[in-house]
Amino acid sequence: MMKISVLILLLVLSPLHASANSSAPLYGIEFPPYNTAVADSGCDGKLLGEEEELARRTPSLKLHMNHRSAADAAAGRTRKDSFLDSAKKDVIRIDTMRTRQVALSGGRAAASSSPRRALSERLVATVESGVAIGSGEYLVDVYVGTPPRRFQMIMDTGSDLNWLQCAPCLDCFEQRGPVFDPAASTSYRNVTCGDKRCGLVSPPTAPRACRSARSDPCPYFYWYGDQSNTTGDLALEAFTVNLTAAGASRRVDGVAFGCGHWNRGLFHGAAGLLGLGRGPLSFASQLRNVYGHAFSYCLVDHGSAVGSKIVFGDDNVLLAHPQLNYTAFAPATTDSADTFYYVRLKGILVGEEVLNISPGTLGVAKDGSGGTIIDSGTTLSYFPEPAYQVIRQAFIERMEKTYPLIADFPVLSPCYNVSGVENVEVPEFSLLFTDAAVWDFPAENYFIRLEPEIMCLAVLGTPRSAMSIIGNYQQQNFHVLYDLQNNRLGFAPRRCAEV
Repeated sequence: MMKISVLILLLVLSPLHASANSSAPLYGIEFPPYNTAVADSGCDGKLLGEEEELARRTPSLKLHMNHRSAADAAAGRTRKDSFLDSAKKDVIRIDTMRTRQVALSGGRAAASSSPRRALSERLVATVESGVAIGSGEYLVDVYVGTPPRRFQMIMDTGSDLNWLQCAPCLDCFEQRGPVFDPAASTSYRNVTCGDKRCGLVSPPTAPRACRSARSDPCPYFYWYGDQSNTTGDLALEAFTVNLTAAGASRRVDGVAFGCGHWNRGLFHGAAGLLGLGRGPLSFASQLRNVYGHAFSYCLVDHGSAVGSKIVFGDDNVLLAHPQLNYTAFAPATTDSADTFYYVRLKGILVGEEVLNISPGTLGVAKDGSGGTIIDSGTTLSYFPEPAYQVIRQAFIERMEKTYPLIADFPVLSPCYNVSGVENVEVPEFSLLFTDAAVWDFPAENYFIRLEPEIMCLAVLGTPRSAMSIIGNYQQQNFHVLYDLQNNRLGFAPRRCAEV
């Protein structure tokens, strides 16, 4: 979300099929076939029921994701237009991340994330392209309230707060479909201002006095950059999801989320945001005690009409993948690191040659700025300007005799004239981490063909920031694993449309 996807609104939104009727299969999250819930007594939740009996079962929970880009084609927008528009949005998102990183680097201590006993099952759901509503982010179908109603939320690993636009909507952006109405749900209840969870959100600039700790609501304010923000009340609600078994569904009770009554920004018709960051209020953290300290997703290539998958819990097929590699997450030392997923990037290879980039350029500075994060909400990949210039020059030098260079192409560089060339060949591109792990990317993950005759490097310099970001375009057709139990990031090449 305001991880505003960085540059490409180019995927085709998969058709959405689902009934809000709780007796029908719900298109969104798939829970394992047993009755489980998350209690509202803590941010991570507590498993209700017979733990020993449940631990013997091994079903999976999946969410379906969609990338969004079909609306562009319907509106006559070209791939070039969409990419350039996404680049502008990425700039806003990155500036927001930089500001939050600096602001939080000296903030409150990170919440404890000590391992707890969890079930061995998985949760799997579909994630769809956000193209149909005009963005380069990925969308998840979630059913909220009692009775459950479907809402499309943006999946964001760089944010913690889950939130929806709520009635009464006093100042809201245009949304596809109705906003969430708390009065129409029998399971909705506000978090009170005296609840410990209220301390996990920032209050509005003019906070209301907490006169009654047990009855007054907990107001929140969450900003993303530019004019993008959400303000409302922190609440608890039931999130219903479908099972793999046809016609079956389950619900998670007491999920903390923001009920936003004032919402502004470039959210492109989505109903809200599903936070998957490291903080205690994220959807991933609240499910952790049930599905364990791991989740993974596999993003289909931009332009695919097939949905992607996000899996909560261990994915045995992924864990058995012969090309699954790991690199360690950087230690979480600040609040910003408690939201973002930092990896320790050591160097960058072009054409199998390590580029001459100063180690300090890619590292974390003493003030907490810089470093490298992996992010589902940013479209392209970004590197500090000095590193980007070295990367850019490396491609220019290795390709100058292969294809004509296009001068003065807007935003992206280098760009090449590949008119009449069906199979374009480019130098290899890889990331080298401090633990010697190497992430090799196929050409379609770092070069984008904007027009039949124009091909550009899908990497840019980070505006006004020393932060590096591995965006969702570079992650396409990799199964990416966030293994928080072992503090590591896993990645394996997959044809995500077939997962």
